Parts: sequence; structure tokens; C-alpha cells
Amino acid sequence: MASLPEDPFKLRLMRPQDLAGVAAIQASSYHPHYLEDDATLAARLRECADTSWVAEGPGGLLGAYLVAYRSVLGKVTPLGAHFDPPPQPNCLYLHDLAVAAHAAGQGLGPALVRQALALARREGLACSALVSVQESQAFWRRLGYGAQALDDAQQQAHLASYPGVGVYMVQALGD
Repeated sequence: MASLPEDPFKLRLMRPQDLAGVAAIQASSYHPHYLEDDATLAARLRECADTSWVAEGPGGLLGAYLVAYRSVLGKVTPLGAHFDPPPQPNCLYLHDLAVAAHAAGQGLGPALVRQALALARREGLACSALVSVQESQAFWRRLGYGAQALDDAQQQAHLASYPGVGVYMVQALGD
């Protein structure tokens, strides 16, 4: 039996030198309303250095990235706001996942999510949550997330800061 070629992409923690590549992937993946400036991207990395990953390909070319942070179930950070880590998180919030066009179809998005969920489980977090944008709910459902209503008016207002239809989605992380 012939052996399969080794996966050309390696998952690793994001580093400051990755930010230009992350910005390029973000710009090619999202509507301009969702784009974060360089200062915000740098702040995200400082705030979430141990929960931000990239898929690095040959020659250092980035194929995808994921920025996540520890949070509390039912709490939504408004679009563009800084993350406010709680003293007792129970949830890993997936803030931003994007895959470059040259890396599409290789399973990098789901692989990065699995990486994040493995960390959340090791830390004993009860769930993972996100805001689905740009009609991506079907993708997230395939990864085990389901829509969850927000009862708190402030959190509903935070959700409304996302242009278009933002849907709060959650996945329980049981054993």
C-alpha cells in the first residue's frame, strides 16, 4: 500500500511575526465590517497567546488561523472590543477562524477547532461558544455547535454589534 503524503500544514501557536499573514487571510475572508486593524490583531495575540493558533504551510505560508479566549457561557464581546477575561472561565470562546483560499478544502478550519477544543477539555471548561457570521451556521453545526438564545439584554446588544445576522452558538464539552 502506498503511503499518503505528509500533511503540508502544521498547527502551532500564533506568533507576532504571523500577524501580517493573519491580516491578509482575514482581509480575504471577511466582509470589511468584520476586519480588525493591525493594533487590534496585535492586542488579540497579547491577550490570547496560548489560545491562538495558525496552520503553517511550506515556506512559512499561513493557511489558516484561529483566535480563541477563555470566557463565560452567555457572554459576547462586542465586535472590535477588547477581550475581558473572567476570573473563573467556564467556556472557550472562538473569536475568529479563517482559512486562506489557497488552503481551502484541506480541513484546516476543523483541525484548528479540534486543537482549541482539546485545550478546553484539558482545562476542564464546560463548553465552547462563538458568534457565527456570514451565514456560517451550517459549518459550525457540522462541528457540533448549536444555536443558543441570549436572555440578557446587554449580551443581545453585544451580539447585535455584528453586522448582518450573528448567531450565538454553543457546544457542550462533556467527557
